[in-house]
Amino acid sequence: MLTLTCPCCGVTAEETEFSPGGEAHLKRFGPGSPDQDYESYMFNRKNPRGVHFERWRHAYGCGKWFLAARCTMTLEVFGTYRAQTTEPPADILAKIKARRPEWEGFA
Repeated sequence: MLTLTCPCCGVTAEETEFSPGGEAHLKRFGPGSPDQDYESYMFNRKNPRGVHFERWRHAYGCGKWFLAARCTMTLEVFGTYRAQTTEPPADILAKIKARRPEWEGFA
């Protein structure tokens, strides 16, 4: 089971207190965008074996959205950060690289 820390209110709890929201750091396309871009946004998602960046909502707490970096194989959580962040914080990237030297980085 995942243990996550909400960066908004500081509560650490098991994943059952949170709701997953899919892949993080997506460029969103809406009305007026080319069909191919919209289709890609709606249906193409990464599903890596290893490090993944995800959106989570503190459903049974403060209710705010945040982002998490975790390993899909081991369920290790490298860190969480506020949803308004456009790229993962440097300290989380360094932690991932230290634990997974073969990781190619955030792209």
